[in-house]
Amino acid sequence: MSLKPPKHSEMKWPNKREGKQRKIVLDYNLIVTEGTKTEPNYFIALKELINGKGNNRVQLEIIGSGKNTTDLFEYAKKLADKSLNGYRNVWLVYDLDDFPHDRFNITERLCEENSVEDEITYHAIWSNQCIELWFLLHFSYMHSDLCRNKYFPKLTECLKENGKYMKNRSDMFNILLPYLDVAIANAKRLNEENKGRTPAQSTPGTKMYELMEKFKPYF
Repeated sequence: MSLKPPKHSEMKWPNKREGKQRKIVLDYNLIVTEGTKTEPNYFIALKELINGKGNNRVQLEIIGSGKNTTDLFEYAKKLADKSLNGYRNVWLVYDLDDFPHDRFNITERLCEENSVEDEITYHAIWSNQCIELWFLLHFSYMHSDLCRNKYFPKLTECLKENGKYMKNRSDMFNILLPYLDVAIANAKRLNEENKGRTPAQSTPGTKMYELMEKFKPYF
């Protein structure tokens, strides 16, 4: 008999009506980001919103790793392997930046190869070129391949009374939330245009909509 403690996702909770214990499957999610501030700030605000709604069936752990592409995957896998939580989903959030295209592409393949049905799924949530593309898609559809530095003045123009856009802002999630459905629709449209292309060829493109569609029902 195994002496390992039960995973948190398999804990049994009392059923008051029947006076018995019943298994409640908790949805444990690990979000590991390449960035150490901009992306974690965004997801921390998402977590706070979900927690504020009293949804305790879905759990989020957020780690800003400072690692990229394949290193990001290996780091996330080690965290998942040693965790007692039993993560159902591990989300890798990363940008193209200046990294070699083959490393950018292989990360998505590693996620697919290491996912186990009904146990754990690794999600490659990449943005080409950067997370700021996802932010801009809240305001309008765009399919021009811009240098990532040009996203900043465009965001400042869109933010208007909310001030100049800078990396590491902690309020972006709450500012953008009212336009989330627009962003999801625009990102999906880009994904359709990029069909058949690798992540590195998908300029611009982002998979952020997949992560947000997962958690949107909880808030």
